[in-house]
Amino acid sequence: MPRPYTLFTGQWADLPLEEVAKLASGWGYDGLEIAVSGDHLDAWRWDEPGYVESKLELLDKYNLKVWAISNHLKGQAVCDDPIDFRHEAIVGPKVWGDGNPEGVRQRAAEEMKHTARLAKALRVDTVVGFTGSSIWQYVAMFPPVPEKVIDAGYQDFADRWNPILDVFDENGVRFAHEVHPSEIAYDYWTTQRTLEAIGHREAFGLNWDPSHMMWQGIDPVSFIWDFKDRIYHVDCKDTKVRQTGRNTVLGSHLAWGDPRRGWDFVSAGRGDVPWEASFRALSAIGYNGPISIEWEDAGMDRLHGAPEALAALKKFDFPASQTSFDAAFSSKDRTGRRA
Repeated sequence: MPRPYTLFTGQWADLPLEEVAKLASGWGYDGLEIAVSGDHLDAWRWDEPGYVESKLELLDKYNLKVWAISNHLKGQAVCDDPIDFRHEAIVGPKVWGDGNPEGVRQRAAEEMKHTARLAKALRVDTVVGFTGSSIWQYVAMFPPVPEKVIDAGYQDFADRWNPILDVFDENGVRFAHEVHPSEIAYDYWTTQRTLEAIGHREAFGLNWDPSHMMWQGIDPVSFIWDFKDRIYHVDCKDTKVRQTGRNTVLGSHLAWGDPRRGWDFVSAGRGDVPWEASFRALSAIGYNGPISIEWEDAGMDRLHGAPEALAALKKFDFPASQTSFDAAFSSKDRTGRRA
């Protein structure tokens, strides 16, 4: 059975959800990965009579389905330190409140709990998002940072996210963390340590997005295999790497699309992600969940890029052998659920 293709609505939150649904349906998408952003979803309305039903009716109108929702922006504020003007621009007035940093973190955590409840109401079992991090600011490790500060950062993550994950467990929903710079898990080793910090509890897994791995020099295919029991969702975004000796990995504080950058996000199929090898690896671990296209390209019109990306990725995706790896994975449906 072919994997469904969805469009992540985070980059489309300036448009009403109905307009995005109409576009995605017309382009041939099977569904949407709906962001808690704009008018697309409001987690605080999860138990409002008729709210969830209206969203499902809208999807049905355009013959679309939803397998996952996302809340990257509020998840970012759960652990971040500092909380500052950047967060005010992304978390919205309800979470920002008076801007007191700890209050912002607490309200962001409450919204993540509501997001789990909203997912259950939508009959969705996966929420994609960020965690934030109190120690990302120390990534350069200079001025020198004592090991105890890093240890405290992982403990802070566990202390803040375990109560959120308790609510996810109560609702039969999983959190798929997007491994990404600025988060508690941003590469291979930090992902291992993050899972250790919460005792490898099953409520916490990973959203595989290769675009953030490419510019860091992480092999996205090996990452799939190494974390095969934690790949709960897939977001597809591409990256073009141009590290010339002048153009470098850190981006030089240059705007997206500037040719002096060492890398840029580009429409899926136009960058350096090894898509065929990646899809083969996903098939090998038995992943049958949605392939969600997160479209982002500063040099291309999104109305051209989103349908093009869908066609490009489908060329690399094909039915897997029914025999390979069956013995290794017969106990799990790699949508992440037990068979």
